[in-house]
Amino acid sequence: MYQNASSFFSLSFIVILLSIFSPVLCIRNIGSNDSEPLQTYIVRVQPPIEIADASSNELESWYKSFLSESVSDTGEPRLLHSYSEVFSGFAAKLTQFELNSMQKREGFVRAFPERKLYLQTTHTPEFLASELRVMDFGTPRRSAVALSSAYSTPASLPATLPSPTPACRCPQPGGRARAPSRPAATTSSSARAHSCRAMSRRHGCWMAPRAHLAVYKVCSASGCTDSDVLAGLDAAVKDGVDVISISLGGGSVPFDEDAIAIGAFAAFEKGIVVSCAAGNAGPFNTSLSNEAPWYITVGATSVDRSFRSYVQLNNGKVYEGESLNQLTKIPSNPVELAYNSNCSDCTFFKNFDIQGKIVVCKPIFPPEKIATAVLKAGGIGVIIINVEEEGYTIIASDFHLLASQLSPADGDAVIAYASDARNNPKVLITFNGTVLGTSPAPVVAFFSSRGPNYQSPSILKPDVSAPGLNILAAWPTQVDRGNDGANTFNIISGTSMATPHISGIAALIKSVHPDWSAAAVKSAIITTADENGRDGKPILDELHQKASFFAVGAGHVNPSKAADPGLIYDIGANDYVGFICSVYGDAGARVIVRSHNVSCSKVTQKSATELNLPSIVASPAWLETVTITRTVTNVGEPQSTYTAHVDIPEAVKIEVAPPTLSFAVVGERKTFQVRVRWSLFPAKGVVEGNLRWVSNEHVVRSPIVVGNFKARN
Repeated sequence: MYQNASSFFSLSFIVILLSIFSPVLCIRNIGSNDSEPLQTYIVRVQPPIEIADASSNELESWYKSFLSESVSDTGEPRLLHSYSEVFSGFAAKLTQFELNSMQKREGFVRAFPERKLYLQTTHTPEFLASELRVMDFGTPRRSAVALSSAYSTPASLPATLPSPTPACRCPQPGGRARAPSRPAATTSSSARAHSCRAMSRRHGCWMAPRAHLAVYKVCSASGCTDSDVLAGLDAAVKDGVDVISISLGGGSVPFDEDAIAIGAFAAFEKGIVVSCAAGNAGPFNTSLSNEAPWYITVGATSVDRSFRSYVQLNNGKVYEGESLNQLTKIPSNPVELAYNSNCSDCTFFKNFDIQGKIVVCKPIFPPEKIATAVLKAGGIGVIIINVEEEGYTIIASDFHLLASQLSPADGDAVIAYASDARNNPKVLITFNGTVLGTSPAPVVAFFSSRGPNYQSPSILKPDVSAPGLNILAAWPTQVDRGNDGANTFNIISGTSMATPHISGIAALIKSVHPDWSAAAVKSAIITTADENGRDGKPILDELHQKASFFAVGAGHVNPSKAADPGLIYDIGANDYVGFICSVYGDAGARVIVRSHNVSCSKVTQKSATELNLPSIVASPAWLETVTITRTVTNVGEPQSTYTAHVDIPEAVKIEVAPPTLSFAVVGERKTFQVRVRWSLFPAKGVVEGNLRWVSNEHVVRSPIVVGNFKARN
């Protein structure tokens, strides 16, 4: 059973935070047009068998043979990255002429243009009910490796890494680089802040206090590119890390064109757990980033905490809101309340007098812009109303003036009151500090991206959810713009904040079970996730309706249970190679799978439904029965028996065979089948349910989704 997780954390162990870094190299071909623009490409090549396992320096020399010139006319290197661990190839700046010439070279496999990726941001340990701490990610150029205090650097790390820092904190410029970086790159304040908060809140400092952290810079002032992310993954795998956390995404992309999916597959082959942000494109369906099955895709939920404010109308009605700026000097008497539908965005107040008033706003602009406009027009406060899509998700903001933010339902009531001059509308805004134990919680945040999985609809994504709304995290500069070293924490939201929670929990599981595969860790997190909130009722979405599996994944992570799941669904790299071959053929397999001799004709091909995943997605036609096979491994007690329990609406009929599984020893494997068919004519939407394997000690839950899902490939 899981006991005091931190006591297990003496393992040499690292959580990786990808954020910013990269060098730059490009090429020029004799005879090409000098005026032709350069574009960065990620180039997959197949080294000759005699150098396939050569050193990184030898591989780089061979990669350079594909370039007619190594520097530009300005002296800038053309070769940006030379990959050796997660990808056979390099990143370089090429003209179209040069690319066309390169494609004729022996060993060339494929090239795809570099694409931009985006940072996924817009009391947690206690809420998760475990002795965990978390960290976030991102960092400046040449980020230092941040290690938790009082623990030695793991032997697996290169000796060139700096010694452990006195405490978990944001890396500062000038530390050792964990990977090369583009020569002219600088770091924007937003990228560095993302790095710092990700490292502080997500990765080891809070969720796994004894984890060692290696921080890799993969973003710069100009943004984040997938060639840099791939280089970060390459460096992390080379350094021997155990967990990689990636709070970046760029929308849905075929896996054989997705640098994160490609690099993460190589990490998976080496037993490294990779967790990725689901994206912040919600609440719309099919809006996910990071959809490949070999990593954990993380959605964002709220915690049971509110930065409480109250809107007290003069008619006696009181509405609960939120505000980061909990002012102590506030009006003691009601203040006139103003609303004008023509000025509801609160950035322009022509012919609308708000002098000395509190104004009601339905904004589309950032808090800073609203606060500046209201104060300039003479207003003393603001009531912000969420738009309908945001629902009850309130992203706490600091407006630097008297403020409260309300849900659309409460906001409509305030607007109705303020719009009727007969009410002589007046209001008081008061504050109650930080309130814990709020309900419902957790709730899926409106911005958290949703399934179905666009690239492979038969693979449920996101996998799981974790706290990502209004999360306290370290900040690289003082939020009050001071310089005395105080106030270096901020409140941030996004799936970027949720991802490191899972990374830290994966770290704890690996410390308890160092021999577990990456798939086993993922299975444990998914099958033990909570389907109900703290009130015992189903987890809700931003509209306070029951959250679908496409919103919350299997549920909300439960760290304590995840360390002792009872059964796991394990899967090896060869199974994924069969899936890759079935979807992308030899061409795609040669890009994703680094193995020199991969050939789809020699691989048992597998569909998505044949993968031994802990979730089940079925698409039976009318009058058809779909049979799905799964294998579980006993990691609980010997001499244990599990019984199958299925709950699903009557529109679907599910049979499990055999209905019981008996295990004599730990490590024993058992296979079962799930037969799915429609008992009523298929509905237009989807039907959701659960399969539970129940023993005296454990409940192993797999989410089930049944619908009409068509594979894209």
